[in-house]
Amino acid sequence: MALLFFLFLATTLSMGSPHKEPIPGHKIHLLSPRTGSGGDYVPGLSCLSWRFGVETNNIVGWITVPGQCKDYVGHYMLGDQYRKDSSIVANEALRYAQSLTLGRDGKDVWVFDIDETTLSNLPYYAGHGFGVEPYNPELFNKWVMEGKAPALPESLELYKKLMGLGTRVVFLTGRPEEQRNVTANNLRQAGYHTWEKLVLKAASYSGKKAMVYKSREREKLEKSGYRIIGNMGDQWSDLLGTNVGNRTFKLPDPMYYIS
Repeated sequence: MALLFFLFLATTLSMGSPHKEPIPGHKIHLLSPRTGSGGDYVPGLSCLSWRFGVETNNIVGWITVPGQCKDYVGHYMLGDQYRKDSSIVANEALRYAQSLTLGRDGKDVWVFDIDETTLSNLPYYAGHGFGVEPYNPELFNKWVMEGKAPALPESLELYKKLMGLGTRVVFLTGRPEEQRNVTANNLRQAGYHTWEKLVLKAASYSGKKAMVYKSREREKLEKSGYRIIGNMGDQWSDLLGTNVGNRTFKLPDPMYYIS
């Protein structure tokens, strides 16, 4: 019976969505059994309700995914629903962009975050507990330096259509400045072939919250004459603060929280 269940689980995770191809370059990992380590256990918790609270920014400041929600988050991220949720955000963003009349000066820009927005780190998180394990900067940076993160397909398609509309793209990421070359190469390999600016976090922002850093960088863009017509990210800290743009779009991410 145990063998039959294992084969069923392996087949189910490998099939993915009947309508969407898996994210290119990422392997489907079987979810490991819960051992009691990792995120805190919360009695009576509904993981679906927890994810709703996270995405609506009602649950804030959390460090790890609750221990009993590891399998739920893993199946969500590897399954069809994550892709459907990403699609509805990207499609709405495109409808909005298509409704605009752009200026002729090339100063209309769309701001994209990178991690879990334009590039997907699912190959890393699938092997590290889908957010149940505490964030390990050494291991994550080692993954980043491989430069193998695939594109989130829905964001890549949006990017291509925005470029076709004449919108310029700015990537604004919390990755440190020393990861510029590997990030630029990874973006190009994933299909993001050109951009107006690639903004990485300078050492002067060390210790400052992401919302403060991104607000200041968006302010710099606007002071230099750019108009932020759209802003997309997976974290609320990508979208709150000042100079957020004419409209913001939040992609799903129940794996981690950045303030």
